[in-house]
Order: sequence, then C-alpha cells, then structure tokens
Amino acid sequence: MTPSSEAASQRVADPTLFTGLVDDAAVFPPGNAPLGEAVRRHRFHRAAAYAPLVGPLLVPVADAGRLETVVASTSSAASPPLEVALVARPGVTTAETQTAVTTLVAAGGVTPVGVEMAWSPQWRDAQLQGLPLTLEVDRDEHQAQALDDLRRALDEGLAVQAKFRTGATPTWPWPTEQELAAFVAAAVRREVPFKLTGGLHHLVRGTRAEGEQHGLLNVLLAVHRAVAGDGPDLLTAVLADRADDDLARRAGALAAHDVASIRRSFTAYGCCEVTDPISELMTRRLIQGA
Repeated sequence: MTPSSEAASQRVADPTLFTGLVDDAAVFPPGNAPLGEAVRRHRFHRAAAYAPLVGPLLVPVADAGRLETVVASTSSAASPPLEVALVARPGVTTAETQTAVTTLVAAGGVTPVGVEMAWSPQWRDAQLQGLPLTLEVDRDEHQAQALDDLRRALDEGLAVQAKFRTGATPTWPWPTEQELAAFVAAAVRREVPFKLTGGLHHLVRGTRAEGEQHGLLNVLLAVHRAVAGDGPDLLTAVLADRADDDLARRAGALAAHDVASIRRSFTAYGCCEVTDPISELMTRRLIQGA
C-alpha cells in the first residue's frame, strides 16, 4: 500500500475513544511546571478545540493551599471553575490529604473531582468528602489483594478505581509488556476500572532517548483484547507491537460498542504534556485536526 493510499484508508476514530482520556499532569515530573504556569496552560487546553480530550488538572496535595490564590490570579469573572484532582505523593499522610480536600472544597474557582493516593488496607479510613478515589496499586504480591479489595468496594457502591504506573521513576523501574499485560488482564477480569500514569507520551511502543516507553494505542488495543477475554500472552504481544500504521488503522476501526467497553475499563491516564499524544492523534488522523 502506498503512503497516499494508507492515509486515505485511515479512519477517524470514534471520538469517545479519547474523550477525557488525558489528565493534565503538568506539575509532575518530567514536566515539573510551576503551579501558576500549569493552571494557565490548563485553561488554554480547556479553551482549545481538543478540550474534550483533556481531563482534570492533577495537583499535588502539598499545593492545595496555594491553588485558590493561583486560580484567582489567572482567572476572569467569565472563567469556569477549574476541575482538579488531588494527588497524594509518596510520604503524604492521610491527615494532610484530608486537609487538602477540605481546603479545595471550600475554595473559590475550583471544583475538586477526585483524589489519588496509594492503596493500603486502611484506605477506607480516609475522610475525603465522598470524592471519587483512584488508588495506586503496587507491582508486588499485594497487587491481587488490592484489586480484590477494590472489586469489593465497587460492589459496595463506592466510587473507586485502580491506578498503575507505566513509566519509570527513580524508585520504580519501567514495567515490561508482560507486567503491564498482567495488570490489565487482572483488572479487566475483576471488572475494576483503572487509570495509568507516567510514560504514555506517544501513541506507539518505542525505544526513545528517555528509555523504553509504552504506547497509548497499544494500551487501548490491549484493553480491547482483554475485554474480549484474551489472556496476558496475547496482551503482551499487542503491547509490544511497533507497527504504527497498523495500530492506528485498528484503533480507527473500533466499533462504538468496543470503544465503550474499552473506556469503561481504561478511564484515563496522566500526562505531563497533554499536547504530545493529542498532536500525534491529529497527525495520525485519528481525531480531527484543530
């Protein structure tokens, strides 16, 4: 197939495949944007044509006290409230998280929409004013325990989901395709929704200057196969696939019911520069350009 015929055969994906998929993690590594700059950029994203793809601004618990002042200094009377999810980074206590939630609930110009923290057997003790919870699970023997616990919480009617880290940090080596496949299969099998965080800057699995990186299309298609009942071995192959044209074609061909099932499982992921994946989606013609 020639490049021109390949481009002509590429279908724009069902837009709900990407709606609200990319949470704005601008203040987190490797972006590390100052809070004021992150808020200004987030408002820009919210006014752009691609705004439907962008989720809330992720804000560390430690910045909750400053956020109202920053929002006031970057807003006008016509500015809509800033949707924010609080993230409790390692070392942050439950008490500090509870105080941050109280601060944001009372703040002007801010709408808290969720809290992210590490899973522990005591997570239910946190008093977080009923906000939806995203609980990061580890990669050790406690992962199955955590996912089972979240399944029970969902059965109890609680608004919870899992989180798994897909990028490397100084204390978290990059998870291989096999490890990510095992997590996806385990979460989907239990019908536990999840978000991912870190490392999904590009659409396709690759080896880049920063190191190994998973691909967003790979993950979406792996979730599709997991929902269909495929096991970790097949998911591993999907996550390892570097055939970018074929991955884009397959994503564009997903039917509406498949897209709905994918997004019920894979709800969002955090990215420190939301325009990275969005620009690639435009280039690949999976979304309309803006």
